[in-house]
Order: sequence, then structure tokens, then C-alpha cells
Amino acid sequence: MAGDDRIILHVDMDSFYASIEVRERPALRGSPVVVGADPRGGAGRGVVSTCSYEARRYGIHSGQPISRAFDLCPHAVFLPVNRRLYVRVSGNVMQILGQYAGRMEQVSIDEAYLDLTGIGSYTEAEELARSLKEAVMEAEELTCSVGIGPSKVVAKIASDYRKPDGLTVVPPDRVAAFLAPLPVGKIPGVGKKTGAELAGMGVRTVGDLAAYDVQELIARFGSGGVRIRDLALGRDERRVEVREGAKSISRETTFAEDMDDPRFLGAAMDFLAADLAGTLAKEAPAFRTLTVKVRYRGFATHTRSRTFDHATSDPAVIREGARELLAAFLDGRFVRLIGLRLSGFDRHEGRQSSLDEFLAPERG
Repeated sequence: MAGDDRIILHVDMDSFYASIEVRERPALRGSPVVVGADPRGGAGRGVVSTCSYEARRYGIHSGQPISRAFDLCPHAVFLPVNRRLYVRVSGNVMQILGQYAGRMEQVSIDEAYLDLTGIGSYTEAEELARSLKEAVMEAEELTCSVGIGPSKVVAKIASDYRKPDGLTVVPPDRVAAFLAPLPVGKIPGVGKKTGAELAGMGVRTVGDLAAYDVQELIARFGSGGVRIRDLALGRDERRVEVREGAKSISRETTFAEDMDDPRFLGAAMDFLAADLAGTLAKEAPAFRTLTVKVRYRGFATHTRSRTFDHATSDPAVIREGARELLAAFLDGRFVRLIGLRLSGFDRHEGRQSSLDEFLAPERG
């Protein structure tokens, strides 16, 4: 089916963890709320998991050192991560979303794509989106932002356009006009490094990128040049995939500043492990292989993996296994990015092995 015939909806919960905490504590409404590690009066070594929009006005953002967040806004309300609560609420939200489309792809604890192609028109898709937003609010007292477009990339960019509690509809004949004036960094996957390279080429908006000579982009970025130009044009043939058969699930975070503090990096890995543990419970009952990725300053990237004798879904195994692999990378060099991937799913493994068994020395 041609991309212009499709109707794709992207749902992104607004400041998910922080919004749940405010819902649980109504007195915090309107206050800057930061969810993450204990700031310890500015001496904390962990990271910000997420924060409220009020906190973002002070320059706080996810992945930031918690000590920096404390410096920016010492009067913010700092709360620990309540992972079990967030996973439960996510399950409730996804169950609601699943009632609105035949095909739904959950891509994280707080994001999902819905394929609405069969609904008939963008007008009807917009009406459905309003109903969906009302249903989530009524059931969970949480807002979400929704984008609708002819492709995944357009829908995702649109969902971010009017946050929080936004709804942006971009039919095919409006894609070029919608995307063109946006900063090029709005394209998923165009981070600071690529954005800086593009700026050096005079490419600052999505429209600039869409009009740029593709051969010059290929010369600079290889085959990735074709990909980012296609995204700038709103072209994205990826389908909404039901993910029961996913071969792996992964999370990663890029730090605002390169870090060499082992305690900070360990705490950041703990967040990724907790996030994956929650997703694992939804997508596969057990995994066998755990892989840690580290990107150093200068963009040298390395991975280490460990495959266990028995499949498991134990969050403690994920956390401690990830910590163990990460430790091998911490040699004093500055780290730009860390990532964690689970693979080798066994959907028929009924046995839940213990943490001690998995962390025992490998035989042979």
C-alpha cells in the first residue's frame, strides 16, 4: 500500500513518570517535579529519569546528571522511580489504545503506533484520536499527545508538535508544509553530532534537508544520507508491527555531557535495566542473552554480551548482569552513550532461575 494511502497515529504520554507521580500527589500540581536518583543535596551520582514540564523550564531533562538538575532547580520536588506503578499504568493505557485499532505497536513504556488506515479519512481519524485521549484521561487521569500522518515519521513528529495534551493531524497534502520549517533535529535519529554536521553544510531546517542534493548527503553520511533525506520528505515505509515476535528489545541513553564517573554510569545503567525489565514482561517471558553497548568520547563504540544457560525474566538478573558487563568498559575514558539489549527470547521457558545462578562464574 502506498504511503499516502495509510493513516498512522502515534501516541506519546506526556511526561509519563512525573505525571503519574503528580496524579498520586495532587498537591504537587504546578510544581517542578523530577523523577530519578536521590540528588543528595547536589552530590548525587544518578540521572534524571523524567521530569514535569514545570521542571523543564529550568533546563532539566531526562538523562541529565541529577546533581545538575539540583543545581538548576534546588527547590524542585525530587522523587524516586516507582517502576512497578509505571508499568501497571502503562499496561492500563496500552489496553485502552488497543481498543482503537486492529494493529498496535507499543515501542516503549509510554509510546505506541496505531494503524488507522481502514478508518476511511483523516477527519474520522481525528475524531477517533479525540475519543482515545478522552478515554485515557477518564481512566487514568493522564494526558497524552497524538500525531496523525501518512507515515510513522510524520506521526511521531506531529505528536511532539503541540505537547502537552496535543493533537496534530498532517494529511498527505500538508506534509511538506508541516515539516519544512521545523528544526532538522526534529527528525528522529538526527542527534547533536549529525545536526552539527548538517548545520555546517547550511542545513538547519527539515525543508533545507529535503531540498539538499542527495548525492552530497551520500558522500557525507553514506547510505544514511538517503534515509535522513527520505524522512525529511516524510517518506517512511515502516509498517505498524505487532511485536510479539520481536527478536530483541533495547534501550540506550546519550548523556548531555560525556561522563567518566563509574557511580553515575552505573546508576544510568540501572535505569535502562529497570525500563527493559518492564517491557520484557509485556513482550516476552524470558531472555537468554544480555548485551551492553558503550560509546566513548570520539564515537568509538563497543559491545559485550553474556548468554545464560537458562532463560529468565528476573529484573535483578538484568540489573546485575548489565552492571557486570558495564564494569569492563569503565577504564577512565569519557562515555557518551550507554545501551542495553535483551535477546534470545524463549517464550516457552517456564523455569525462573535465581539471581545467584545467573551471576555464578561461567563454566568452561
